[in-house]
Amino acid sequence: MSEGNQLSFEEAIQRLSKIVDQLEGGELPLEVSLALFEEGVRLTRQSQAKLDAAERRIEELLEVTNGGEPVTRPMSLRDG
Repeated sequence: MSEGNQLSFEEAIQRLSKIVDQLEGGELPLEVSLALFEEGVRLTRQSQAKLDAAERRIEELLEVTNGGEPVTRPMSLRDG
């Protein structure tokens, strides 16, 4: 998978679960284990970035002005 072809958060978590299962099996050659580990690290970082972006968005949605009005901005489908 290329870095430009990112999975959704849910897809990444599912793939990570499969990687963990494969690695825990302990029957893979070293090269395959290393490649899976590297993929897992990449997916973990991507997933964490998406979680961080979601947290920032939630914090923005919970903001209020001094007058008590919610602070809003247009939502971008490319956020996170």
